[in-house]
Amino acid sequence: MPCSAGEAYACGMHTPQPTPGEADVRTEPYRIVALASSAGGVTALGRVLGELPSGFGIPVVVVQHLDPRHETVIADILGRRVKLRVVLAQDGVRMQPGSVYIAPPNRHLLVDTNGVLTLSSSELVHFLRPSADLLFESIAGAYGAQAIACVLTGTGSDGAMGVRAVKDRGGTVIAQDPDSADFSGMPDAAIKTGAVDFVLPIEEISGVLTGLAQTGSFP
Repeated sequence: MPCSAGEAYACGMHTPQPTPGEADVRTEPYRIVALASSAGGVTALGRVLGELPSGFGIPVVVVQHLDPRHETVIADILGRRVKLRVVLAQDGVRMQPGSVYIAPPNRHLLVDTNGVLTLSSSELVHFLRPSADLLFESIAGAYGAQAIACVLTGTGSDGAMGVRAVKDRGGTVIAQDPDSADFSGMPDAAIKTGAVDFVLPIEEISGVLTGLAQTGSFP
C-alpha cells in the first residue's frame, strides 16, 4: 500500500525494510525527477515546482499534455513562478542540476544514461505525444533506483505503464492525491497499478521531493 498524506516519511521506502537498528538510508542518491500532468497541470506544476528551493540539486523533466497545433508559452509561465531555470527541452542538450526541462508540444521526451535529452516524433502512444509513459520508461532504464516519477492531475491514464517501469527498476513513485487533483484520472490510474510509494496532496509534494533529493533518506 502506498503512503497516504501525512505518512510520507513515516512508512519508509518501498524496498524491503531494514533489520532493527539498521539505518533506512539510500546508498545511491537520486539523480532525476520526472513529472507528468495533463488537464489542470499548469497550475499543479506551478505549485510543485514553485515550492522547490533554488538549490534543488537534480534536474527535473516534465511531460505536460499540450495542444500540438500551437506553440506554447508554458516555460515562460512557469518560469515566472519558479526559482529554478525552466526551459523547453531541446534535442541533444545535457541536463543541468536545478533546471526544469519541459517536453515541447507534439514531441516525445527521452533521457539517456549520460543525462542527454532526446526529442522524438515517433508514433503517438495511446493517442498522445508527448507521452508520460515513454518518459518514465526512459528514466527507469537510464537511472533505475536513482529515479523519481511523479504523476499529477490529468485525464486518462498516461503514466500508469511508466510508473510500473520505474518501480520495477527500484525507483520511487509519487502520485498526487486524487482528492486534491483538478482531474483525477492520471493519478488514479497510477495508484491502481500498485506501483505508487507515496500518495500526497499537492501541497506536500515539493517538500517530499526536496527531502528525497537532498538527503536520499527517509527520516
